[in-house]
Amino acid sequence: MIARVIARCVTGVLASAMFMAFAAAQPLPDASTEQAQQVPSELGRGKATWYGAKFHGRRTSSGERFDMHAFTAAHETLPFGTLVRVRNPANGREVVVRINDRAPRLRDRIIDLSRAAASALGFVKAGQAQVVLVER
Repeated sequence: MIARVIARCVTGVLASAMFMAFAAAQPLPDASTEQAQQVPSELGRGKATWYGAKFHGRRTSSGERFDMHAFTAAHETLPFGTLVRVRNPANGREVVVRINDRAPRLRDRIIDLSRAAASALGFVKAGQAQVVLVER
């Protein structure tokens, strides 16, 4: 019985030693590589507008019902379901929205946001704002 206990202890110590030796042999990650991987890419800059009550409850291009109280947006080309961080550089606010609609004839706009998203970004009253779209 004592021999089994000693054998288990020795096995545990050997396993720990092997793990520590393996961990020590692994190269440390390059800090600059990690930072480069963590920097999200910018998808664009431009004017954002919002839409709300007139379209609330109607079907979007993706087929779901538009909810002006949800953090959603319409974009010309991004796939449905894409999560995008929208930043208002004028006040530093940002919000993550899900693309669930297509915006016909955006022309001078880069994105059309739900009322909730526009409110969080602080431009409901103004109706529009310059924003930066960032990959989430």
